[in-house]
Amino acid sequence: MKINPKYLPIIIGAVFALGTVLGSMMNAPLEDSLLAKNNSKTKLNKLIDFINNEYVDNVNTDSIVDLTVDNILSKLDPHSVYIPPSEQAEVAESMRGDFVGIGINFYMYKDSVAIIKPVENGPSAKAGLKSGDRILFAGKTKLYGRKLPSDSLFSKLKGVKGSEIELTVFRKSEKKQLKFKIKRDVIPLKSVDASILLANNTGYIKINRFAETTYKEFKIGLTRLRQKGIQSLIVDLRDNGGGYMEEAVVIADEFLKDRQLIVFTKNKDGSTEKTYATKSGSFEKGNVTILINENSASASEILAGAIQDNDRGTIVGRRSFGKGLVQREMDFNDGSAVRLTVARYYTPTGRSIQKPYTKGNEEYYKESEARLKTGELYAKDSIKVADSLKFKTPKGKIVYGGGGIVPDVFVPMEAEHGNENVAYLLQTGIVGHFVFEELDKNRNTFSGLHFNEFLLKMKNSDAYFKKFKNYILQTGIDLKLDKTKALVNRYITAEFARQLYGELYYYDVILKEDVMIKAVLNSKK
Repeated sequence: MKINPKYLPIIIGAVFALGTVLGSMMNAPLEDSLLAKNNSKTKLNKLIDFINNEYVDNVNTDSIVDLTVDNILSKLDPHSVYIPPSEQAEVAESMRGDFVGIGINFYMYKDSVAIIKPVENGPSAKAGLKSGDRILFAGKTKLYGRKLPSDSLFSKLKGVKGSEIELTVFRKSEKKQLKFKIKRDVIPLKSVDASILLANNTGYIKINRFAETTYKEFKIGLTRLRQKGIQSLIVDLRDNGGGYMEEAVVIADEFLKDRQLIVFTKNKDGSTEKTYATKSGSFEKGNVTILINENSASASEILAGAIQDNDRGTIVGRRSFGKGLVQREMDFNDGSAVRLTVARYYTPTGRSIQKPYTKGNEEYYKESEARLKTGELYAKDSIKVADSLKFKTPKGKIVYGGGGIVPDVFVPMEAEHGNENVAYLLQTGIVGHFVFEELDKNRNTFSGLHFNEFLLKMKNSDAYFKKFKNYILQTGIDLKLDKTKALVNRYITAEFARQLYGELYYYDVILKEDVMIKAVLNSKK
């Protein structure tokens, strides 16, 4: 079955909608007293008991409750959501910033579990597992020749810290089976993908979400960059759907002077809680640039708004998502949870950047599609802002509320208008799978090459571009790639670099021709 390219933005949007479930969340759990205020049976409890006891057929009342909770929350706002047990454990791990496992990146290739790359210094890497290995058995459980869903695979490989698992692996390069005993350990889920030095004494930090460990990871990266003598810093929040607002706040504090307002919230009673910067900022004088796009949301917008409203730095990119609501989580005994909107947040100048949601959740998430149709992703003049939502920063700069952070410097999408689906495709996992499968054919192709030699080899050949065109056709996606050849080649080269040399080499390739990065660096010349 062919996938119509016009549906790719919808698919990407749906994935992003799941990302924004993270929202701007408060770390503090719901107090037990709130849960115990009313011990009498509610109408819903009575109805469920009535169905359980009297209904003519046997029914799964848990699923009825789930649907009921979903329906109730859907009447509130797009970010008050129910998270079933099957998803909550994974979300909780992501926000905690680690899990216990064996430390491999893998996917189901044909009928086997293929290791894309062991996590550096993780249990599997230490035990000797390699890229390209196929896991045949986990203990006595057969993993090959079966179409196992990812959650089933994870459950086989995860466990208690220190517990041991024996893996039977087929190593293609040696054409033999090997056995490895691996002790499970804590595996970090990094929220800071990279902290690297660019040209012109400029540092770069990429944050993919705001988890419990984000500030710690950010501070380590910033400290290393300061030791290298950076005078400017780029913080990349593109495609960052949010997370814990407290993490965004403490990062903002690194850039702002004592008593500068970072953010304030208002609850249903009108009570206002203001959060100010402290004296402890470690980068209060250097130049700061924040990169955003249409998928930067909530906690990302809190950080961008604090920098913009305090005239502390420059916001570069495209208008952000527009989520100005704060959620608090309530956990249930079955492992599920509800995230309920408990407050609105406002940037230091007093603007709410929450976009309207009165037309329902579906229209709310489709608004990002509308930006594509109106040309907003290609021209700043197409951004619709209301004069009634105009605010001024301390230095007199005009900023707007009502639907995201409007950047100070606009940078259009890199793919030409009409070829957006190629850009969306490159952000999915398909490039990674393609590269793995190409390397798997012959892992000696790049053996012994220094990184610069590898780059030259990739630059002088169109072979992988042609192969990728055929690859996506075989997967059912019919896109014209020739007009975006340079962009596609850059992503292919970057992914080869990641799988061959490591994560930082991916960014070494991908950032060199990044249009937003170039806009920032060129402004400093």
